[in-house]
Amino acid sequence: MSIVVTGATGHLGRLVIESLLTADVPAGGIAAVARDSEKAAPLAALGVEVRIADYDSPATLTDAFRAGDRVLFISGDEAGRRVPQHTAVIDAARAAGVAQLAYTGVLGGPDADFELAADHKATEQLILDSGLRYTFLRNGWYTENYTENLAPVLEHGAVVAAAGEGRIAAAARADYAAAAAAVLTGEGHLDKAYELSGDTAWSLAEYAAELSRQTGRTIVYDNVPGETLLGILTGAGVPKPMAAILLGVDTAIERGLLAGTTGDLSRLSGRPTTPLAQSVAEALKS
Repeated sequence: MSIVVTGATGHLGRLVIESLLTADVPAGGIAAVARDSEKAAPLAALGVEVRIADYDSPATLTDAFRAGDRVLFISGDEAGRRVPQHTAVIDAARAAGVAQLAYTGVLGGPDADFELAADHKATEQLILDSGLRYTFLRNGWYTENYTENLAPVLEHGAVVAAAGEGRIAAAARADYAAAAAAVLTGEGHLDKAYELSGDTAWSLAEYAAELSRQTGRTIVYDNVPGETLLGILTGAGVPKPMAAILLGVDTAIERGLLAGTTGDLSRLSGRPTTPLAQSVAEALKS
């Protein structure tokens, strides 16, 4: 039996493996599923077993899992393609006889009605229908969704969005990774769903104010109409379907759908979630 992390070379996957190692899980007891052996080489160097597989190639998933494995199934990142990809992963996990399939979905689960959530809701149902023992990790928004793209914000002195006065209970990826590691190594998590979010919700106006405080510059929150945001995003090269999805997220934020502070994330990780000010400081240093 191994603890298996799919999407292991992505941002979240790497952090989960780091959290597992920090929790004293032997490297030889961890398996990293990745598409690219070169990208996975640093994990192999740590003693982690690398299993090469691709969500788009069901045949490669045959050897990705073993009977009794505890699996963290990190969702694909291509909206609109995820359901067939995820179906292939679930089928392979069921055929292998894994002991646990922990899936990274979206905050709100079946109640989330914005477009980004559609693939996640479909995947949760596929997992339920599979008969596998599961854990649903319904992740809220990552703070890095904002802090990783500071260059245009600092250049124009504005956080541009269409989220109104909505609040976001975001947390750092490392917080979600620590919670996932706890679920994979602990007991009592089978057939449960966790709504994961930051301890404190903040608005984009407050985010802009924090950027202003830490940079000493005036950064404003420019709340624009939805059509204006679509034009900005497509003008920056974002494909229209993805731009529409991003607008849908902002609309969800405005309606309060990403503001819930359930406490599940900090309870699972065993620590408070990373404050916004700390995430901003770390981003400005990088």
